Formats: sequence, C-alpha cells, structure tokens
Amino acid sequence: MMDGKVVVVTGAGGGIGRDIALAMAAEGARVVVNDLGTSTTGEGASTGPAQQVVDEIKAAGGQAVASTDSVAEAVAANRIIQCALDHFGRIDGVVNNAGILRDRIFHKMSDPEWDAVIKVHLYGSWFVSRAAANHFKEQGSGAFVHMTSTSGLIGNFGQANYSAAKLGLTAFSKSVALDMAKFNVRSNCIAPFAWSRMIGSIPTDTPEQQARVARMQQMTPAKIAPLAVYLLSDAAKEVNAQVFAVRNNEIFLMSQPRPIRSVHRGDGWTPQHIAEHAMPALKGSFVAMDRSADVFGWDPI
Repeated sequence: MMDGKVVVVTGAGGGIGRDIALAMAAEGARVVVNDLGTSTTGEGASTGPAQQVVDEIKAAGGQAVASTDSVAEAVAANRIIQCALDHFGRIDGVVNNAGILRDRIFHKMSDPEWDAVIKVHLYGSWFVSRAAANHFKEQGSGAFVHMTSTSGLIGNFGQANYSAAKLGLTAFSKSVALDMAKFNVRSNCIAPFAWSRMIGSIPTDTPEQQARVARMQQMTPAKIAPLAVYLLSDAAKEVNAQVFAVRNNEIFLMSQPRPIRSVHRGDGWTPQHIAEHAMPALKGSFVAMDRSADVFGWDPI
C-alpha cells in the first residue's frame, strides 16, 4: 500500500514508532527513522535506537535511513524532512510520534516539566509538519498522522502537561486538515492504547496492579501500526480531520465536540437566572468527569 512513498516517522527508535516504521517499510515505503535516542523523560541522546530500526528494515529488504535530529527545534526539524529529500528525493507522509513524559500532579508541576513536554509533543509536531508542508503543497499530495492520547481527549491524573499537548495536537490536526485540503493533503490523529517503555514503569506491587499491567501488555505497539499505514496510503484519500483510537484489536472513531443542548432567554441572562434556570436545564446533559479507564474500561496511554 505504500509503494513509491517516502515517510518520516519521529520517535521511531522504539515502541509504537518502531512498529510503525517497520510496518511502513513492509508495505513498500522508504522510511526516515527519526529518534534522538533519549530516555522517556527526554534526557540523554544516542544514535543507537534509530540505527537499529534502520538495520531491521534493511535486513528485511526495505529501504530506510536514520535521523537523530530533535523535533523540538525548528532548524533540526527541517533537517529531518531534508533527510528524506536528500536520500529518497521526496516526502509523502509524516507520522508525528516523538514524545516524552514528565508526569507530576498539577499543583506540584514545575515550569520546566510543563515546557519540556509541550515542546516535544506540540511544538515538535508543528516544526516537523511545517517543514513538510510546502513540499506537500507543491506536489499536490501528502498526509500527516499525529499521535494524540486519550489523556488529552478525556483526561488523566498527573498529566496536565501531556494532556494539554495532546489535546492541542488534535486541534492542530483539524486546522491543518482545513488549511491543506485544497492541496490534497490530509491530517488525522490516532490515540493509541499500547504497552511500551513510556508506561513500563507502572507499579506491580499488588494483585490489582499486576492484573492491570497484564491487560495492558496484550496491547502491543504492533497493533497501532496498521492504522497509521492505512492513513498515509492512497486508500485513505477520503479520510481527513478524524480522530481514531486503537485498543488491541479494536479501532474506535472518536466523537468530536458539538453542541448537545442549549437554553435561550429573550431578555438575556444574569448570574442568578443562570443558576436558577439555565444550569438545571443543562445539567442533565453534562459530560461526566471520567478518565478514559472509565470510558473504555482500560487505562489511558
């Protein structure tokens, strides 16, 4: 499904990104495997992870090249796209998958913890997408896949930074889809449920925690890859501005915000009228403050 296409996958040195890169190559894509080689919290750097995935792709008969530039800097992000052009002569698709975690309960979160996560997830997706945009426009084709999260779509404890970045990314994707549709460029999101090193530190001290982790380990990163491949392929040319979730062998199409109920008062509203009349009429339609574990029956990623 990807014959002749050139794809950049960020954060592809392990986990979900690695499986997406391998799946893209298996379907015929030439792949730029981008990974800075950091820890899950963003420290350090290594050329090893990206090159190992490249070696796997080549051993299977595919074509790939490693990139170790950071998505969180505009100049470096431009080098990632230029890497595709230099080695393969074009760019057809981008998977914005790179990410880090700096989890902390909201009232204890520091400015650096907030900034670091926003910089990689939201700025990183902006920088890489913007670097590819003019090439997509000029050739009249291209596709983006952004990895969002149910932590952003629904919420999660201790992840105000990550949740804000991931929900921002869904809005970013929708706007890109609107702006670029006339150039036959698409933009969609995937919220993955998958066991990877990003969540590998979940405690297993109690039987309940052990059961939780056992359930999550069934959801391998390889389960996410087929949808990403499809969304970058020509088979998905009519799919744009959507948000999907993948959990093990299930694919969900996520709802998007729409008005669900309204109240009107011809003379306008005072705070007292809102309390006495508007809220009693609207409360029955309130969306519960649920974690995605409550909505899906599984834990959020």
